[in-house]
Amino acid sequence: MIKAVIFDIGNVLIEWQPERYYDSAIGEERRKAMFAEVDLHGMNDKVDLGGPFKETIYDAAEAYPKWREEIRMWHDHWIEMASPTIDHSVKLLRALRSKGVPVFALSNFGIGSFDYAETIYNYLGEFDRRYISGHMQVIKPDPKIYQMLEDDCGHAPQTLLFADDRADNIDMARSRGWNAHLFENPQGWADCLVSHELLTAEEAAA
Repeated sequence: MIKAVIFDIGNVLIEWQPERYYDSAIGEERRKAMFAEVDLHGMNDKVDLGGPFKETIYDAAEAYPKWREEIRMWHDHWIEMASPTIDHSVKLLRALRSKGVPVFALSNFGIGSFDYAETIYNYLGEFDRRYISGHMQVIKPDPKIYQMLEDDCGHAPQTLLFADDRADNIDMARSRGWNAHLFENPQGWADCLVSHELLTAEEAAA
């Protein structure tokens, strides 16, 4: 029996597509050239590990003067990369909570960027517990972050159900005995929740 449901945030509750933003802002050709020269996702990992939001990004910008303004966009236009809300997923979160199912967040997310996101997306405050990598100083799929959640939440691994959009994060969860769903779209996640008898089809509908 599932005792708690765990949501990733990026690409589960909020679309997270930096490449899409840069394609619209500077064009696909320049975006590809920049991403080939600069490890922007590695930079973001530093933020997700607890590094200061603006300083980490601006320091990276100074290391690559050719791309200084474009790299700074990662901070200055961050909310445009972290949007829009995946509305059906938010409905599922709220449906679970309305039935008394504990719902947690487990997300690679920076401290400053999460604080900012909370001012835009009020549902980020609706979780029973939140496990945010920046505060924990470890990111998925490092097994330590899963262990920290297990130690804190009070539920056995086999009673947890986790949705994440990355296969490596899902594989690690499953290796620890968690039930896990690779999120590709909200309807698939809704069907999973119905199959576990956590929601009815009507409750899980978009």
